[in-house]
Amino acid sequence: MSKKKGLSAEEKRTRMMEIFFETKDVFQLKDMEKIAPREKGITAMSVKEVLQSLVDDGMVDSERIGTSNYFWAFPSKALHARKRKLETLSTQFSEGNQKKENLQQSIKKAKIGRQDTGKQIK
Repeated sequence: MSKKKGLSAEEKRTRMMEIFFETKDVFQLKDMEKIAPREKGITAMSVKEVLQSLVDDGMVDSERIGTSNYFWAFPSKALHARKRKLETLSTQFSEGNQKKENLQQSIKKAKIGRQDTGKQIK
């Protein structure tokens, strides 16, 4: 008899996101506690914890309406978030390259007029 290996936290998060992206629907916590174990193999005890971690990371939206909490995530939001992150990283990369180029030019200017004596200072 072999024991069934449980899912890692990241696997649970990925599978939970699949539920949202495949159905493109809005859910309550009790709905997710029914759907996730049946369709994706996420234990019912960990659904709330996984869902809250996704909300905390901004991957799933949550809203309290009346006495109920509703959760949703649509593929288009994830696409836009990735595009914004890519633009931010591209900007940072180009700024870093520009700074590197400026520093290299400063080094060249500083070397002008200096002579290498071959002696090292101890």
